[in-house]
Amino acid sequence: MLEWECAFKNAEDGAKEGALHINDYIIRVTDKAFDNFAAVETDDHLNRKLLGL
Repeated sequence: MLEWECAFKNAEDGAKEGALHINDYIIRVTDKAFDNFAAVETDDHLNRKLLGL
């Protein structure tokens, strides 16, 4: 979303300029889940060792 506060600029002109600006910042998103580590088996012994317990 782009917002401008120019009382003199025509809304259509602002929308055209904004679309070009926004297009420059669109990124491709990953097809991987960010939380895919949650499906991994846990190792209680290793976890306790890492925590110094």
